[in-house]
Amino acid sequence: MKPIAEIETRRSGRSTYRIAGLAVLAIVVAAGAIWKFAIPSTRAPSAPAPRVPVSVAAATARDVPIFIGALGTAQARYTVAVHSQIDGPLQSVDFNEGQEVRKGDTLAIIDPRPLQAALDQAIAKKAQDEAQLVAAEKDLNRFSTLGTRGFETQQNIDTQQAKVDQLKATVQADDAAIEAAQIQLGYTTIKAPIDGRVGFRQVDPGNIVHANDQNPLTVLTLTHPIDVVLTLPQESLGTVREAMLKGPVQVLAYDQGDVTKLADGELRLIDNEIDQTTGTIRLKATFANDDGRLWSGEFMHLRIHVETRTGAVTVAPPAVQRGPQGLYVWVVTPDGKAEQRAVATIAVDNSTTIVTSGLKAGERVVVNGQSRLQPGTQVEAKAASPEGSADGAS
Repeated sequence: MKPIAEIETRRSGRSTYRIAGLAVLAIVVAAGAIWKFAIPSTRAPSAPAPRVPVSVAAATARDVPIFIGALGTAQARYTVAVHSQIDGPLQSVDFNEGQEVRKGDTLAIIDPRPLQAALDQAIAKKAQDEAQLVAAEKDLNRFSTLGTRGFETQQNIDTQQAKVDQLKATVQADDAAIEAAQIQLGYTTIKAPIDGRVGFRQVDPGNIVHANDQNPLTVLTLTHPIDVVLTLPQESLGTVREAMLKGPVQVLAYDQGDVTKLADGELRLIDNEIDQTTGTIRLKATFANDDGRLWSGEFMHLRIHVETRTGAVTVAPPAVQRGPQGLYVWVVTPDGKAEQRAVATIAVDNSTTIVTSGLKAGERVVVNGQSRLQPGTQVEAKAASPEGSADGAS
C-alpha cells in the first residue's frame, strides 16, 4: 500500500489545478464582458422599414343630392289605333311611316263618291219636302180665310193644319238625314285624332276597308310628352312621399347600362295600392321628351331625387373598406402614419360616398394601396388621380 502522506499530496495537487482553471475561466468571462460593454460596437445600425406607397385624397364637404334608383319602362301618353269608321275602297294613304303629325292632319282617304251621292239625295229630299210644306201652308191660309167668312168647316181647317205640321216634321227629319250623310261623308277622310308619331302602314291603297276590321290602318302614339312607369320596393314609399310633400320631385332617366343620361323629368303619380305579391309599388314620371330620346316601350334606369345633404363629408368609394367589424377607412395622420378609422356611410353613386360619422372634412384618406397597411405604418402619400388611383401606387 502507498503511504497516506503520498495520497494526500496528490489530492492537494489536483485541487490546485482545479482552482487555477476556474480562475482562468473567470478572467476570460470578465474580459469578454469588458470587450462588449466598454468598447463601442463597430456594427452598422439596422435600416428603417420602407414607407408604403399609397394614393390619398382629402375628404370634402359639399352639398350632395340623394337619389333612389329604380327600373322603369317608357309608355306613350296616348296610343290610338286608327281604324276606318265606314266601309269602302281605300283611295289614298297620306302619311309617311314614322312621320310626326298634328291633330287634324289627313292620314288617308276612302272613296267618297257613294256617300257624296247619299248626301245629295238627302238634300234633294229636303228641297222636295220644303216645297210641299210651302204649298200646304198656303192652303192652310186660304182655308183659314174662308173659315172666318163661314165658307169652310173647322174640320177641314184642322186637317190642313195637321198636314202642315206633318210636313214641318218631315223637313226636320230631312235636316237630320243630311247631317248624318255629311258625317258619313266626313268619315271618308281619316284624320289624326291626336298629335303624335305614326307607325307602320298596315293597309295599302286599293284595299277595301271595313269599320269592323281587326287590323288598324296604323297606330298613332303621343310621345311628347312621354310617361315612364317605374317600380320601387314598398320600403321606399315613405321617403318618396315626404319628398313629394316638399315640392316637385326630379327624376333622371338613364340608358339600360345606367351610364348615359337621357332626360330630366318629374314624378307625377304614386299608385293607390301596393302589390302584395311582390311588395312593390308603381309610380309614374313625366318627361317632356322634346328631343325624342325616350321611346315608347324602352327599358331604362331611373333616379329619383328625394333630398339634398348640405355640407356632407364625401370620399371616393374605393376609400371605404369592409372588415369583420364593419366599414372603415385608412386615414393618413399629419406625421405620415396610417390610422384605421371606423365609419358609417351612404352610397351615392360610382364616384361619391357620404361619410356620416368617423371622418372630418379635410382629412386625407387612402383610396388605393390599402392591402399593405397596418395601424401605424409609415406611408408615402401621393395625390390620387380623378379616377381614384395614384400615379405609380400599387
